[in-house]
Amino acid sequence: MSDQNQTQTPPQPDATAATATTSTENANGPTFPPPQSSSPTSKIPVRPPRKIRKLSSDNSDIKSSKRKIVSPSVKALVPKIIARSLSCEGEIDIALRHLRDSDPLLAHLIDVHQPPTFDTFHTPFLALTKSILYQQLAYKAGTSIYSRFVALCGGESGVLPDTVLALNPNQLRQIGVSGRKASYLHDLARKYQNGILSDSAIVNMDDKSLFTMLTMVNGIGSWSVHMFMIFSLHRPDVLPIGDLGIRKGVQLLYGLEDLPRPSQMEQLCEKWRPYRSVASWYLWRFVESKGAPSTAVVVANGSSLQQQQPEQQQLQQQEQQQHQQQFLDPLNSILNLGFGLLLLFFLQLVGFRACAWGQ
Repeated sequence: MSDQNQTQTPPQPDATAATATTSTENANGPTFPPPQSSSPTSKIPVRPPRKIRKLSSDNSDIKSSKRKIVSPSVKALVPKIIARSLSCEGEIDIALRHLRDSDPLLAHLIDVHQPPTFDTFHTPFLALTKSILYQQLAYKAGTSIYSRFVALCGGESGVLPDTVLALNPNQLRQIGVSGRKASYLHDLARKYQNGILSDSAIVNMDDKSLFTMLTMVNGIGSWSVHMFMIFSLHRPDVLPIGDLGIRKGVQLLYGLEDLPRPSQMEQLCEKWRPYRSVASWYLWRFVESKGAPSTAVVVANGSSLQQQQPEQQQLQQQEQQQHQQQFLDPLNSILNLGFGLLLLFFLQLVGFRACAWGQ
């Protein structure tokens, strides 16, 4: 009977063995669910997507960092847009149509006067040298000195930085060039020789950078740079705000009571962009027709950059005298008022003493 009982209960030892096996596994390490388990934990399927998201975000960060590195080189490859020269075919006609549409008052000047021509071509170094030589001289005297200077250099093609630097002040003085102008010429030639300036760099430079670089040369001011940009480089959008002829033309054109200041010129002439050089031409013509001295009409006809500079200086002297007069008028009024009060006090004092003597 005991043998039968033992054979009839085989599951009990198996269950005990299974329990023992599980306890042994628990003692040796962590317990994992069997493959047939139908209730897996929620952490196991969630972890891989998290890792995938993390990797994908890292990849996106790498890509974005790569984009940041590549983008500056792409921007550097963008071509620079340079305005067309006024000497290009058809550019004057385009400029005149734009100015007619933008300003009816200027359109009347366009109808009255002949269109401008920009057909004078000199190398930038030769044009700047010529500008320095003509400074503060009448046209005839400037032409005489310039002709002797060109002959000393062996012709206009020989007016080069090295040639100018080889001329000492005594040689230049013998042909009528002052010591100060000789230093201006040498400073310009030295900047060419050192690579600070060059003809190709000047031609390809934008207007703002060109103005900054050229005004660094001794003896070349803002007015000379503006004239050079218009009549030598044929730049389309140059407004000589310091030119008194242009300011006088704006005053006459718009019927202003006072001469506009250079700071006001930008606002008044904004509508003429991008052809303010052509508008300046017509203002010079307009001022000339009114009998007032202009500054660059002869320049536009192909003559020297500095032919009209004495007139420019004369206008500047007149403007300075006006400013001085505006400053002195209030001062004179104060002095006159003070003198009147002093005289009144003196008369009252004399009258008081006369009364005292009478008594």
